[in-house]
Amino acid sequence: MIASLRGTVTTIGLDHAVIECSGVGYLFTATPRTLAELRRGEESSVLTTLVVREDSMQLYGFTDSESREMFHLLQTVSGLGPRLAVASQSVLDPGEIARAVRDSDSKTLQRIPGVGKRVAERMILELKEKVSHFAEPVPEGPVPAAQLPVGADHVADEVTQALLGLGFAEKEISKVVAEVLAQQPELDTAVALRASLTALGKK
Repeated sequence: MIASLRGTVTTIGLDHAVIECSGVGYLFTATPRTLAELRRGEESSVLTTLVVREDSMQLYGFTDSESREMFHLLQTVSGLGPRLAVASQSVLDPGEIARAVRDSDSKTLQRIPGVGKRVAERMILELKEKVSHFAEPVPEGPVPAAQLPVGADHVADEVTQALLGLGFAEKEISKVVAEVLAQQPELDTAVALRASLTALGKK
């Protein structure tokens, strides 16, 4: 098994790159995040996994062990192969995938090309117990009132309900709304909602 490559980057494509090691060029498929770390003509190293099929052998490259581990875990889901595992990490990083699975957030998983409602639900069901170490610990209970400025509780409740209605996960909402109102406690509900949506869009 080819576990890693270290050498000169000779080619960078839309979904692949070639690294030359001791005169041999190794082509590997990778996500845009991984490819963005490479520079043509410079020496680089990537972690790799070789996927062997009856009619092909394909090398996949990763910049870190976490991404490679998630690549393997995703393929334990029924009907989810290496191409879809790469597509998943092209849209979401390992932590985001883990949080979506943990929070049963199928809408986030459906942002992945090729993942519909049924596949997303299957990912949640089959990965729930496998990806917990990728996600941040779930805070116990609601955001403490002490984290919110005095008088901001009503605005926070209204913004939270609005965001829940839009399909965002409650655990993610609580943290963002608290941060927004802590920075600008004078905001009314409409402005706080827009600010929270902007913050959530960056995550």
